[in-house]
Amino acid sequence: MTLKFLADMPISPKTVAFLCESGYEAVRIFDIGMKDAEDYEIVDYANKNDYIILTMDLDFGAIIALRNLSKPSVITCRLENLEVFQIKDLLDKRLDGIKEYLLKCSIIIFEEFRVRIRELPINVNNF
Repeated sequence: MTLKFLADMPISPKTVAFLCESGYEAVRIFDIGMKDAEDYEIVDYANKNDYIILTMDLDFGAIIALRNLSKPSVITCRLENLEVFQIKDLLDKRLDGIKEYLLKCSIIIFEEFRVRIRELPINVNNF
């Protein structure tokens, strides 16, 4: 199964192009007419169309957890330096290692020195 990415507004078109060049399907919400969409609408679209949300925003994971959804997967980049080359490098190095979690549906947070993974659905009563 090919991974499909739905990139949130802060994600550069260059990052989306990199994902496409790497053999993945990737689109930005801007390119599908959703630039003014609410986060929950983006979650619903990704869920319905089997996209993985690529974002810098923690809100998507919170929406999915609070709604007790079992998909979509989310990758959240929480880096101090958000240069395009840094995100591309991170995705290039880490996607193969997290693919199984993305396919099972998980929330994945890339931080400077670690990767956090939470499989869905998340039981918010355990926090």
